[in-house]
Amino acid sequence: PAVSAAGAVLIRADTGALLFEKDAEKRLYPASTTKIMTALVVLEILEELSLGADSRVIVPAEAAGLEGSSIYLKAGEKVMMEELLYGMMLQSGNDAATAAAICAGGNLCNFVARMNRKAEELGCTGTHFVNPNGLHDPNHYSTAWDIYLFTREAMKNETFMKICGTASYVVPATNMSEERELYTTNSLISNWRIMGYQYDGADGIKTGSTEESGYCLVSSA
Repeated sequence: PAVSAAGAVLIRADTGALLFEKDAEKRLYPASTTKIMTALVVLEILEELSLGADSRVIVPAEAAGLEGSSIYLKAGEKVMMEELLYGMMLQSGNDAATAAAICAGGNLCNFVARMNRKAEELGCTGTHFVNPNGLHDPNHYSTAWDIYLFTREAMKNETFMKICGTASYVVPATNMSEERELYTTNSLISNWRIMGYQYDGADGIKTGSTEESGYCLVSSA
């Protein structure tokens, strides 16, 4: 097929067979597909601490008011980790990803270091993370192949797949906000944003876009 993306892979999930690739190991800017790794690491930390996704946390000031896509969190707001996961995976909230990273990892530096260790552990050779949300940084990059590797790992987690396969989600009112309705940015899952792409077999995963990265998509069916 004629693929306009700068890098792409198509993998058969049951066998791992590589069906198509285009510059699969070219370093590119991953934008919000970064949040796949963020969600994976958050869920791993929760499991290590024997905490559920329903654990309550307080949004740190560092996460409030970030540029780009947002679920409009406020510093001091009390939310569940699950709500932050939905916020980052459905509506691609940079604030939600940053809040989840700080609350799970203690601080951004520790969390991002863990993201990079996880990438190395999974065999990613062309990836380096600088933040948990995918906002542009010249030192924040990945490859189509590496994104497949960490997405494959994340897909083993039932909570992850439940979240990224959801079309819409309501975050209940908090101590500082009315309820929020979140809608997926993935038009293979829902036609709420863009008509004509919804696919009955689709069950994930994540979109992303910045001026530097262009439009990115990790999808599964």
